[in-house]
Amino acid sequence: MMSQRSLIYYLSEHPSIVGFRWSHTQSWGSTWSFLFSSIFTYIVLSLFLRLIIYYRRKPVPLGPIPALHSLFMAFISLTVFTGILFSAAAEIRDTRWFWGRTRTTPFQWFLCFPLGTRPSGRVFFWSYIFYLTRFLHTFRTFFAILRHRNLSFFRLFNHSILILMSFLWLEFSQSFQILGILLTTSIYSVVYGYRFWTAIGLRGACFPFVINCQMFLLSCNVICHIGVLLLHFKKGGCNGIGAWGINSVLNVAILLLFVNFYLKSHLKRPRRATRVVT
Repeated sequence: MMSQRSLIYYLSEHPSIVGFRWSHTQSWGSTWSFLFSSIFTYIVLSLFLRLIIYYRRKPVPLGPIPALHSLFMAFISLTVFTGILFSAAAEIRDTRWFWGRTRTTPFQWFLCFPLGTRPSGRVFFWSYIFYLTRFLHTFRTFFAILRHRNLSFFRLFNHSILILMSFLWLEFSQSFQILGILLTTSIYSVVYGYRFWTAIGLRGACFPFVINCQMFLLSCNVICHIGVLLLHFKKGGCNGIGAWGINSVLNVAILLLFVNFYLKSHLKRPRRATRVVT
């Protein structure tokens, strides 16, 4: 079994992690053209697959694929959570001199990167891995289509915006991303673990578990964005504040769309209350 020291090394001290740098020439998927073409391809494939499946009477049997996907996503979410947590602790340890000189606490750093921060090093490596996992997250759309479930605008919008926001985090070294990734991966490891649990036939919760988790995550994101805004004016500026503004608007849009979807799809049809669109 891997020791704690080995785990810390492979998650925060490996040369590939310490020496990571977000680059349009070296990092796969790091260009704007790739970002928009991948989102466009995802939407077109979803609509095309929906058109093909529309005239099929029975759902396409997927066997254990959705369950295995949920298990893998739970594992990768937990790995990213642990990796960025260890990496953030290592960055704080290596830059102790910085905190006293700038009168900044580690928690403030989690919300507000200093001006001039570049997308390199440990935490940005795990931010990059998180960005790549957003593409794996879109597979749930195809599973839903093959199962003859509705292809909603919210589903396409939500997945597309998640990819865009995680790209902006890296491209502009946006503040808040460490805490954002910690919150998202912790919730998603639980959500995907629960989905695996129910996919293999075990009994689910007697309340809309996944929806409550997602509402909690979205609410935490909104609160943290308020914290970034306050620190931006208090500390004289947070890095990537322009991208943060776009991120905030998109988060509010997702929250409003999610609440609207919940009111329309779940309060009117209580028997489907445990279904979710992400």
